[in-house]
Amino acid sequence: MIFTTTRVRFPSGSDVLVGDLHQPQGQDTESATTIVIVTGSWTTVKEQQADFYARRLAAAGLTTLVFDFRGFGQSEGNPRCWENPARKVEDIHAAVSFAASQGYTRIGALGICASAGYQAVNAADDQRVCSLALVAPWLHNRELVAPYYGGEAGVSDRIDMSRAAAARYAETGEVSYIPAISTTDESAAMFGPFDYYLDPQRGDIPEWDKQIAVMSWEPWLTFNPIDSASKVTVPVHMVHSRDGAVPDGAQLFFDALPGPKHIDWLPGTQLDFYDQPAQVDPAVAAVVEHFRHTL
Repeated sequence: MIFTTTRVRFPSGSDVLVGDLHQPQGQDTESATTIVIVTGSWTTVKEQQADFYARRLAAAGLTTLVFDFRGFGQSEGNPRCWENPARKVEDIHAAVSFAASQGYTRIGALGICASAGYQAVNAADDQRVCSLALVAPWLHNRELVAPYYGGEAGVSDRIDMSRAAAARYAETGEVSYIPAISTTDESAAMFGPFDYYLDPQRGDIPEWDKQIAVMSWEPWLTFNPIDSASKVTVPVHMVHSRDGAVPDGAQLFFDALPGPKHIDWLPGTQLDFYDQPAQVDPAVAAVVEHFRHTL
């Protein structure tokens, strides 16, 4: 299906967020009131995973909205590149408010990787969200996240660095940054050959700043979206892999959901779900079917 893309702007707090609205042509009246808000992984901008999925959903007949969170991409907001889950949840809430102001009454949410947790926390409290889908969801608590960052000692060290950086920012306005991805700098947020983020044909795009504020560590590492599952009562469809990120967290979240729910466990690694057809095609098909039945 052919769709049109419109640049949109809407407020979150005192800042303006920039997004893209993808609208299929020839929608009937009922479909014209349905929208899915799509968000991607941590540190990323709308042109990466979020838009990759949003365009496929739009081609399947669903209106979609992607946007840059505060401090990222084209959106306003300081400090820049601050991965603060609470602030990002507020931005998702603002995107829902924008969608509602445009006449969309059946609002779905799709979170990919890290933003799955942000979408889940918002859906737990925002009754305007009617349906939720999570693809390759990174859903952690303090215990589950520790092995990814050198154990409890590594987590504690990063939290100490985060607090020092936050204090410096509060005192001087100076923001300390580390690379978002590196194969040589062990201080990077993602250290290793994460091919999606290193390939200009995939995620290494000009719009992405490729950095993260050091003071992101504490809010990120202490974030626990699993606790929100018991309050998510809308229908939920999850797509993940046992070889993806934090599969035990996804299972804990799924088990705690009180409402209608389904989970697909597919083969593949975490980054495969960002743009590889073998993972994306079945994920998109499942998500589209889910939203068609629940919105």
